[in-house]
Amino acid sequence: MSPTVLRYKKYRFFFFSREERRIHIHVTSPDGEAKFWIEPIVSLDCYYGLSKKQLKELQKVVEENKNEIKKEWKKHFKS
Repeated sequence: MSPTVLRYKKYRFFFFSREERRIHIHVTSPDGEAKFWIEPIVSLDCYYGLSKKQLKELQKVVEENKNEIKKEWKKHFKS
């Protein structure tokens, strides 16, 4: 299961249900994918197919929504 946390333009922000414990978010679009760490600071982990401009925009979206992402992470992984 990969719950969607946020949609922005053509991007879907989501978690994989069985993954590492450190809080992070995946982003996918028709252009490519990226993964951002949320803690200790928002930072890009990996990506493919996305331009630097897209990555900068996505990082801003993640930073603006990091509290909601953390809240949804804790709700989803509470068990």
